Amino acid sequence: MLQTIQEQFETVFRQDPAARSRLEILLCYPGVHAILIHRVAHWLYRRGLFVIARLLSHLSRSLTGIEIHPGATIGRRFFIDHGMGVVIGETTVIGDDVLLYQGVTLGGTGHEKAKRHPTLGNHVVIGAGAKVLGDISIGDWVRVGAGSVVVKAVEAHSTVVGIPGRIVAIRGIAVQDEEQELLEHGHLPDPVGQMIAALNERVTQLESELRESESQPADPLARLSSG
Repeated sequence: MLQTIQEQFETVFRQDPAARSRLEILLCYPGVHAILIHRVAHWLYRRGLFVIARLLSHLSRSLTGIEIHPGATIGRRFFIDHGMGVVIGETTVIGDDVLLYQGVTLGGTGHEKAKRHPTLGNHVVIGAGAKVLGDISIGDWVRVGAGSVVVKAVEAHSTVVGIPGRIVAIRGIAVQDEEQELLEHGHLPDPVGQMIAALNERVTQLESELRESESQPADPLARLSSG
């Protein structure tokens, strides 16, 4: 447990430039509280102590504003930045080095008892308010933009934005640099806006062609005489 706490400290220092000390992280970071409590609740859940695990999860939710079902499987160096409103469902599987921002939902889309929540790979970043729904796989190094709703599987090294989520960029090579910029939420591509801009450009072109055709004589003989 001490090793887990130490690793969590290192993760926060790496992900959050506002972190100043271990004492500050231990006392003032609800995301850290939620993760550490979940580690205990998950240990109890796997041993069949479901009610105690759910009660611990419920207390954690009341304390932090973050709801993590004790059945969820979470990898190492997981970090929830700010965290208020985050919901992680029972059959969710999260890989290593995953970062979630506030308001993220990793939810289900049905009432079946089987796997119904998403599986996230390693080094995934989910932006504020994004929803990832259903038994889908999100590959390694995927970035999901703020406010997106993802309902289909996403291949590795992709950037996804929009409702429903659309892949707007795919990296052809593996990303090795841990210091690489994670996700510029203020500079995400806007596929809908780009489509509207393209349509406006096409309409302008058609209007220009229409005005040009209207300015020419309609009578073929008149066109010949004018030539």
